[in-house]
Amino acid sequence: MRAGRLRHQVVVQQPDPTVDTYGQPVRGWATVATVWAAVEPLNGREFFKAQEVQAETRVRMRLRYGSEIASISQSWRVTFSGKVYNILSVIQPAEIDREIILMCGEGVNDGD
Repeated sequence: MRAGRLRHQVVVQQPDPTVDTYGQPVRGWATVATVWAAVEPLNGREFFKAQEVQAETRVRMRLRYGSEIASISQSWRVTFSGKVYNILSVIQPAEIDREIILMCGEGVNDGD
């Protein structure tokens, strides 16, 4: 993977459930790593859901493989440029530890 393509800094986060003062579970996020990535917009769309216009954007993120993100899964998320992206799929080309490709979606269900 050419380093010149990795020009966007992204933050990889995993779920970190906690409890509030009443003992109720609260969804939280813990930063696993801040890494360089190639972020490539794929498509976007708008549609009606619950009588509101919703927007959704899909992107592909290419990251250099590293031990801190080796166990990345669809339950994790990525933040980039002030936006939250849900991980839709994790692809490891040729099953070698060189590159991880994340197919991500932003909008509608941003996992906050």
